[in-house]
Amino acid sequence: MKRRLLIAYITIMAILLTAMPVNVFADFNEEAVEASAKFDEVAVNKLVAKTNVLDLKAKSAVLMDAASGKILTEKNSHEKLAIASVTKVMSMLLIMEAIDSGKLSFDDKVTVSEYAAGMGGSQAYIEAGEEFTVTEMLKALAIHSSNDVTVSLAEKVCGSEEAFVAEMNRRAEELGMKDSRFLDCTGLEDDGSSSANDVALMSRELIVKHPKILEFTGIRHDTFRNGTFNLDNTNKLIRFYANTDGLKTGFTSKAGFNLTATAKRNNLRLISVVLGEPDSNTRFAEARKLMDYGFANYEVVSLDQKGSLVGNISVKKGTKLIVSAAYGSDTSVLVAKGEKGKIEKEVVLTPELTAPVELNQKVGDIVYKIDGNEVGRFDLVANEAVSRISFMKLFSRLLLRWFNVGRA
Repeated sequence: MKRRLLIAYITIMAILLTAMPVNVFADFNEEAVEASAKFDEVAVNKLVAKTNVLDLKAKSAVLMDAASGKILTEKNSHEKLAIASVTKVMSMLLIMEAIDSGKLSFDDKVTVSEYAAGMGGSQAYIEAGEEFTVTEMLKALAIHSSNDVTVSLAEKVCGSEEAFVAEMNRRAEELGMKDSRFLDCTGLEDDGSSSANDVALMSRELIVKHPKILEFTGIRHDTFRNGTFNLDNTNKLIRFYANTDGLKTGFTSKAGFNLTATAKRNNLRLISVVLGEPDSNTRFAEARKLMDYGFANYEVVSLDQKGSLVGNISVKKGTKLIVSAAYGSDTSVLVAKGEKGKIEKEVVLTPELTAPVELNQKVGDIVYKIDGNEVGRFDLVANEAVSRISFMKLFSRLLLRWFNVGRA
């Protein structure tokens, strides 16, 4: 009798568990697997050796040059997929924009709401009413991918997660992220989507415009709540792939294993994105293989220095008749290795200017080409200001010209 009851109990529990929606467990999949997954560096190295760059197991992948935004290689780069915690790249972008605009500071205190404290998945286990600085919370977000902390920061920036998500989607549209639709700020909601192309775009915007974030994403280990809670970076490339300092991992059962990673060598910064990998080791191996390919086949060539003069442009109705054009910035271009000697330079200046001319006003372009194909374009600017001439000075100038003509 007891045996029958036991069998019946087990059968009923099995039916109930099978009937439960997958989303009941979704929160616990996110990043929890990251922390517990066995990382085998030897296995990763073997996978790297076997992986063909253009024959990846990832559902979608992109290798991008961060400086230019040029895609060096890709696979199904616009396929719409769930990206899990890689979503937090956009969250970090909005947070860093708020900091750099002065709306938020690293020292500001953030009070935890009941809603934020109730987030599942990867957590820092913060409690409603607790206060932490933006710096403390940003570490927990960037290193540990803490969902409760991410929501707290979102509420601090926009007042609510809903308002923050609306801003995420608005910003995605501005960046040309046509494959993306965000439903939350953490990536726990699997019905949201993005693509490897879009992940690369938002990753580039984050690290190029707000490089200080790399001081957080590049940390291997830190602590939270006065040293009582450990923060260990789930991006293992930080530890074993030289010069890696970001960016974000992600995992759910639906999304698979995802990663956007970045590393810089010899002035070349690459962004490697892999989505929908079958396991954690393959994810790291293929992200590394993509960057190996980039560093082996491309280089950044430094060309001209900011402030160097290029040519002169005539100025109408100005206190000076000409203004010099100069490089508005140091210039460099990404080229395939072996093509450095093929770079040609074309100067394109505005034919004529009318005063007033402002200092550093754009007056043309410097265009670099290889075999007739453009590989880089930079602004040429006025190296000085030229004010508009008064009527009396203009009249005097005309008189002098007239007398000089008469003497000739």
